[in-house]
Amino acid sequence: MDEEPIPDQHAAWDPTTAWGEAGDWSGVNSADTWGEPGTTRRIAIDGRDENEEVRWFDPAVRALRPGPGVLPPLLADMLHDPDHALHSVSTQPRTPSTTPHVPTADEVRTAIPHPNAYYCREHNGWVFLQWRSSTVLPPLVKEPDHPLPDQARRRRTTSCIGDGEQPFGPSNLTHHWHRYEKAVDASKLNPPYTHGELHLDLYLCCQCSMYCLVSDVIPGVIPAALVDEFTRDKLSHPALDKTPRATVIAGWETILTIIDNRLWRDEKRSLPVGRARFRNKVGWSDVVRRVFETIGFPLEDLQQGENSTELALSPPPIDPSTPEGRASRTTLLRAWVEISAWLAIYQKSKEQLGEYRCMDLHVKAESERDMYQTGIGAHVSQISRGKLPAALQGYAPLEESWRVLGMTPSTYSWELLAFAYLAQCRCDPANTMVYFTHLWMIVNTMIQLGQNVPQELQTLIVEERSRFRFTPDDLQEAAKILGFGRDGELGVELDDEVDDDFIVQAWRSARQRAWQNPADATSRRAKLNEALRLVAEHRGSEKLLKAWNDEKGSGMSPETAYSTLEVPKEVDETMLLTVYSMRVEDQPSQAERMREALSVIAEVTNSERLRKFLATGQDPGDSTVSNISPDMPRGLNQLGNTCYLNSLLQYFYTIKDLRAAIISIAQADSKTLDDSKFTDDDLKRHRVGGRLVTRREVIRSKKFVNLLADLFFNMEYCENPSITPEIELAKLALVTTQDEEEDDNDKAGTDSSNDTDATLVDDMAPRPTYDRATSSPLQSPTESVLGKRSRDGDSSMDIDTAAPVSSPSERVEAAAKNTPSPPAANMQDATDLINDAVASSSKLSPAESPADVEMKDETQSNKAPPLPPRRTRTTDDSVMMFGRQHDVSECMDNCMFQIETALLDFQGKETSDDDKTSPIKRLFYGKKRQRLTSLSPKDDAGHQSSIHEKEDLFSHLHVNVADEGFDLYDGLARYFDDVVELGGEKKRMEVSLVDLPPLLQIQLQRVQFNRETQQAYKSQAYVKFGETIYMDRFLDSADPTKKARSKEIQAELSAARDRVHKLTQGKHAPFAPALKNVAEFLSGQKVLDLAPDDDLVSSLRNEEALVTEQLRVERERTVQLKQQLEDIWKDDTSAAYELTSVFIHRGSSPSWGHYFFYSRNLPNNPDAWFKYNDSDVTAVSKDEVLADTTGSTANPYMLVFVRKGTDAIETVHRFNPETVEDA
Repeated sequence: MDEEPIPDQHAAWDPTTAWGEAGDWSGVNSADTWGEPGTTRRIAIDGRDENEEVRWFDPAVRALRPGPGVLPPLLADMLHDPDHALHSVSTQPRTPSTTPHVPTADEVRTAIPHPNAYYCREHNGWVFLQWRSSTVLPPLVKEPDHPLPDQARRRRTTSCIGDGEQPFGPSNLTHHWHRYEKAVDASKLNPPYTHGELHLDLYLCCQCSMYCLVSDVIPGVIPAALVDEFTRDKLSHPALDKTPRATVIAGWETILTIIDNRLWRDEKRSLPVGRARFRNKVGWSDVVRRVFETIGFPLEDLQQGENSTELALSPPPIDPSTPEGRASRTTLLRAWVEISAWLAIYQKSKEQLGEYRCMDLHVKAESERDMYQTGIGAHVSQISRGKLPAALQGYAPLEESWRVLGMTPSTYSWELLAFAYLAQCRCDPANTMVYFTHLWMIVNTMIQLGQNVPQELQTLIVEERSRFRFTPDDLQEAAKILGFGRDGELGVELDDEVDDDFIVQAWRSARQRAWQNPADATSRRAKLNEALRLVAEHRGSEKLLKAWNDEKGSGMSPETAYSTLEVPKEVDETMLLTVYSMRVEDQPSQAERMREALSVIAEVTNSERLRKFLATGQDPGDSTVSNISPDMPRGLNQLGNTCYLNSLLQYFYTIKDLRAAIISIAQADSKTLDDSKFTDDDLKRHRVGGRLVTRREVIRSKKFVNLLADLFFNMEYCENPSITPEIELAKLALVTTQDEEEDDNDKAGTDSSNDTDATLVDDMAPRPTYDRATSSPLQSPTESVLGKRSRDGDSSMDIDTAAPVSSPSERVEAAAKNTPSPPAANMQDATDLINDAVASSSKLSPAESPADVEMKDETQSNKAPPLPPRRTRTTDDSVMMFGRQHDVSECMDNCMFQIETALLDFQGKETSDDDKTSPIKRLFYGKKRQRLTSLSPKDDAGHQSSIHEKEDLFSHLHVNVADEGFDLYDGLARYFDDVVELGGEKKRMEVSLVDLPPLLQIQLQRVQFNRETQQAYKSQAYVKFGETIYMDRFLDSADPTKKARSKEIQAELSAARDRVHKLTQGKHAPFAPALKNVAEFLSGQKVLDLAPDDDLVSSLRNEEALVTEQLRVERERTVQLKQQLEDIWKDDTSAAYELTSVFIHRGSSPSWGHYFFYSRNLPNNPDAWFKYNDSDVTAVSKDEVLADTTGSTANPYMLVFVRKGTDAIETVHRFNPETVEDA
């Protein structure tokens, strides 16, 4: 294949990919066709840092920037409601008067809150607003929440706008304001604010010395709502001789006159509110009463003669020599100014007043909108309006984008939009991708709506794309390209739990697989490179960026790489590095091309040695230094959707006797196995899994064990950190004999090709393997093919039982209800259902159960039972490496079945399932006794006599995982004593252990079934377990008295927990907070016009207290009962088991995720643990293994304990050359 041209890095990423049906970008020129200067260089903006903007994700590079800012038009809207006008208010001199207590000119002037206070009629309040240019900041009352702009830079320019400020032209298009909330104390200003505490928001322009101070609305004397209510009342009830607006003005003028008479004429007489003149002028209502009470005129009874009174308003005192008088004067003067300003603004519209003549006011109010907009740079003369295309005006989907960029749509121009974007990126580089996303949304919306997009904006998008700017949709697409996502090749979501090493490995594997299709390999690899760069920047990962920078390469093909270095494809790495060094020394001018060729070869061969040489310039040798210690186990490279198989194989390797048995019987070459050494009669004398085995199964099993022995040999002798299992080994482990037979039947009669991914992988260059006969091991392969796990239509989880039913009792109940039987047949059904409810996790159907413990009538035939029917499954060759695949338990059963079958001695005596000569039976299998007893006294004697005790082998114990707050003993207690329903009768199903195995495997069944949604889900509940478990309480030989007492306490404990669950998590729960919220709502709500019901509220509070107390009592009771239960068995410690392995499933779905496992370093260092995560094996602490997994999707799904005192586990079994040298 000829070398493909190197693709343009900028064009490799399609800007429309992430946005679905995006607008037509076909006419958008690339950045390099626009000539100089580009859009970013045509925008007046300073203070940018190229390194900061390129490495926006790196906190170490980012300077202390002030964060997001806003442009002047948006600031104008933020200062005060843009629909309201702010007015400057001034008072006019009054005619001198000799009336006592007349307000002085200074009192009148200070009735306005501050020289920089502006009046808002709609709020009947004031806004403190000040803007100025100063190199000195106002005094701050607190440390800012985010950094201040660079003050040295601000001092260099007086203002970003204005003639003469910048003689060589403006450095910035406009201001860029930053808000510091409640940062300035108004009382510390000059002049100070003297009417109470007032903290001001500070706005700083990061580019010049301008700053702005603004307050929230300072309420007026009369609340705005009361002013509006009075005004609406007059408008809706106008006087007969006035228009509605004139009636409003007359009413307020009357109130103003009353205040004026009190202050300037010392009018002390009360105002009878019932007299005609008052009612004609103001009227009388609750609203009028509240207005006068607010300004200090209380309502009182005015004596009229000896026997009569009338209601009147009493004037407040205004004598400045008394505290009451000073307070009343201040209130009246402020109200006088505010009502006068309100009227001055309201009277500006002379329409609809009729013949009414307004009174002369001593206050002027002038709108200052133009003034303050000019002061902050937002005036229409400074920033023009009306350039936004009509289709985008009022376009709701873009409202958030305009706001995030700090501008308003009405002031749009391409220059201002570009400036806003660049200024945000400059001042808040950490959120660069957020700003780019919103810029892209605006520009792309223009295209979608068919608007003419300025070429400068199109160029800006292309320029930013060339700097690796991306959107959330781009990020999602990048993850998909790398193989992440539920439907991706990896089957894992790209979240924070995925580490960088896993991402790098996924990228490398995807790039390697790209060469399988040479036609589009170059473009595919370019997209993968772009995807990794995007993910690296999003995560701020230096490790990912380094991998990208070191390994991204170019479009050189593998054939060209080998040709460039003039070496054959079969060359070993030592020779390759020697040749490379010679070529570079002979042709130094071609060093870069030689290096690129070596990089491509390193990628194609997945060689860690070559990668390290390229990174360091030093040859690390034939092995990876980090993991050649004899004290470290080897990892297993993933072949694609095989992470759970890797965990299982690593687990098998730690079992001492099993490892020895496999290696000892695998001396014969599986390809030349002679099936004539055993006859059909020999096959009939041996059973595995309760049934006879076929000749095909024997041959297949021996081949599997032979390959497994090869793998075990490599795991002992290989010096590389990880080993790649043979594909044939994975296929034999993952695909059962029955699957093969069914596939053979499906293929019969057709000539069509059925190539699968396994075929494609086999077509690759053959992997080198160790020959056990050689004295020194060769180098192990390290290549990996990342695939994705199959997702069949069923909802079973890869780690648990296939049926999505919560517990054994529910499975029994469901089975009993689905198949109604006549009474005479009920007990045979019960026998079958015992097998289903408490059978071992080998998943043998009742027909496959061991014959010597199977319960059946004497009249039954002795012929071998038929194989159970299997569910029909569809096969998608595009996503499954080995055709059909099963869950973890099925994979384990298939492996154990093949090992046991391969270990059969056809020359020896007849064997049964009870025969403990088999390492599988001896290590993994124990014996349990189970029986059904009736809970109903109505059960007749004949029915009871048909119930039989049953003994059965088991290899797993099942613990149902549904609820939080349970430990391993609780889960096992449910397994050993449960209640089921058969034929409409409640039955107690009791299980006890007769014989314990050396290895106790406990499966945590996390697949649960939601009956409301009819969907299976994975339970993430935490099940507490420790390093040791004592099984004495579950033995058949346990003390009957203790068992009886334990059963009673367990029943009480379960009942108490059920009550807690119903009160906190049951339907409509939790109840206590609900009762409390209802009581608080009813007692405090003012929205609805409801008559108060104190009895109901009291009853709710009492009920809440009752439920809370009941919960407390029940929880204390559960703690006490649990302790009593443990106290019963605290001295029974003879059946002690130590934790040795913990299998983990990470993922939120019951049908896909990632698998790894922990193994304890037994017997040498029991406090140390290893984490096996495919190719990575690391030492971890015990705390990590035993950690509370609440809130995490990585949970244990199987625990393995070893019988204390048994020498069954040897975790680290490595060849140590030093021992040979010493010998």
